[in-house]
Amino acid sequence: MKKRKVLFLDRDGVINNNKAYYIYKPEDFQLNDGVIEALKQLQKAGFEFIIVSNQSGIAREVCSIWDVEKLHVYISKLFLHEDIHILEYYYCTHHPDVSMCLCRKPSPLLFEKAIARFNIDATTSWMIGDQMRDIEAAANAGIKGILVEPNKNLLYVLPTILTHD
Repeated sequence: MKKRKVLFLDRDGVINNNKAYYIYKPEDFQLNDGVIEALKQLQKAGFEFIIVSNQSGIAREVCSIWDVEKLHVYISKLFLHEDIHILEYYYCTHHPDVSMCLCRKPSPLLFEKAIARFNIDATTSWMIGDQMRDIEAAANAGIKGILVEPNKNLLYVLPTILTHD
């Protein structure tokens, strides 16, 4: 069976604007510029997509797992409208001030779960994140990472990914 080539994406700050710290309501979700166009080009190049994020608002009781899941359904529908499919959402529900865990980035656990479940080739996969912990988690799982400035247009990362493909 051929291994998959995946682009892992952090959610808040990479896919959507994170000026409001906890994004969990569809009406607060604002897609960042260039996301649709970038994902379409990467999909044409053979990439599939998985979103990996820390969602500490759950541990802090700002929102519930149901709220986060509802937003993920909303995001998936937005992408499907553009013929972009998200394989899966992996997220940590913890925060060190409230609850300890093994899954919070920079831990590679969520990446390792995805790699095992979806038969992913880590050596041809990438992570785009807006925090160093995103890049560290990916590196710890053998995945190349690109650190981006929060809420910036994603089109500028395409040459890096596509020329190293």
